[in-house]
Amino acid sequence: MPELRIDPLTGQRAIIVGSRAERPGARLSVTPAAALDPAEDPFADGHEDRTPPELYALRPGGAAADTPGWRVRVVPNLYPALDCDSEPPARHANPDLFWAGPARGAHEVIVNAPESVISLGELDVQQVALAVDVWRERRRAHADAACVHVIVNERLEAGASLPHTHAQLYAMDFVPAAIARERERFGAYATRTMGGNLLGDLVQHEVRQRERLVAVDDEAVLIAPYGGRVPYQLMIAPRTPRRRFEDDGPTGAAMLRDALRRLARWLGASPPLNLWVRTAPSGAEHFCWRIDILPRLTHLAGLELGAGVNLNIVAPEQAAAELRDA
Repeated sequence: MPELRIDPLTGQRAIIVGSRAERPGARLSVTPAAALDPAEDPFADGHEDRTPPELYALRPGGAAADTPGWRVRVVPNLYPALDCDSEPPARHANPDLFWAGPARGAHEVIVNAPESVISLGELDVQQVALAVDVWRERRRAHADAACVHVIVNERLEAGASLPHTHAQLYAMDFVPAAIARERERFGAYATRTMGGNLLGDLVQHEVRQRERLVAVDDEAVLIAPYGGRVPYQLMIAPRTPRRRFEDDGPTGAAMLRDALRRLARWLGASPPLNLWVRTAPSGAEHFCWRIDILPRLTHLAGLELGAGVNLNIVAPEQAAAELRDA
């Protein structure tokens, strides 16, 4: 039977209805991506002249900037969505109806590896750890921003304009509404429970119950979220609550690689997906970082776009059971 669920972290609603997966044409499948040609790859090692000058890089051999020999490399986005020098637009005569302001901030590309691969899951665990460490380092570099959002889009279907595995960082001078709502939910939960951590308590319950638990390692847990919006949605959270991802401590890098490889094994190929790191924004006294992974196996349609209610045709409990064995 269809079931309406509310995600405890976001407050978003999802209808879980596994029977819709049995409709004609509804079977989920993934077509493998075409191989990436290193000669045409602007993010490959040796092609540093095809990107803007680097902002930061891990270079074990101490080579000069914008030369080969790096392990992770950071460059400005060639077509930035944010600019620290953005000028204020002309004020509209009726700002209550037509407000606009400068889109100030930073927009960076973090090239996760010098190898021409499409998914983080194709890298060895040491390289994933290096990449995630740089995500954290670049967050620290923008500590004054109201909100820093780190994302990874894999494959064109999920918004990746270049196939080589990379992350993007948006340092914003405002807190987006969706993240502000999560900040409020963490704070309200702490008030109701006399200091409890919303995600920390959720993780403890999921580990005890095990119904939606996929994997556990020394640093993190992998869960199919109770209110998952899309099939095979996953969440990585630290075993011990930590407010900010950029603080010293676990990053969940090994679990991230494990999650992506489980998805690829179960689905037959690495799926198009979006993932992001959620961490405490400005003004968040109570929070816990996490990594959300949303495979793009189905299309958003009128219910999702018009009403903000997602239809998930694979129950999180089923997804967890399948991925535990993948």
